[in-house]
Amino acid sequence: MQLNELAPAAGARKTRFRVGRGLGSGNGKTSGKGQKGQKSRAGGGVRTGFEGGQMPLYRRLPKRGFKNIFAKVYAEVNVETLNRFEDGATVDAVALVESGILKNVRDGVRILGNGELTKKLTVVANGFTKGAEEKIVAAGGKIEVI
Repeated sequence: MQLNELAPAAGARKTRFRVGRGLGSGNGKTSGKGQKGQKSRAGGGVRTGFEGGQMPLYRRLPKRGFKNIFAKVYAEVNVETLNRFEDGATVDAVALVESGILKNVRDGVRILGNGELTKKLTVVANGFTKGAEEKIVAAGGKIEVI
């Protein structure tokens, strides 16, 4: 098979129905939009959430809670996932991304204490839970807070 011989499966691609091409087509003249009115016009229609002038649902419902736009979002890593690294390794944000544990560092890395650590590691992160701190030190490792 050659690159120029590639083709989609039969029936996978359907041609677009062209409206406004004569009365005999069944979708000529008004192109299936009916007569007059807002929805028949070019660019016509109402915006999302518009309810014809009635107070829209998103305004009828009470406001609740508070979203802090300055809150820091940390990428969280459990202690047990650090067992992937070999003994004596330095684990930081770059190492976590390269190993595939994290995809995005966000505002920093925080180490959580779930699971057991069997390797002696130097862990560099923005924050540690008390449990994580204890487990890393108990395994003979060191922690560094950025």
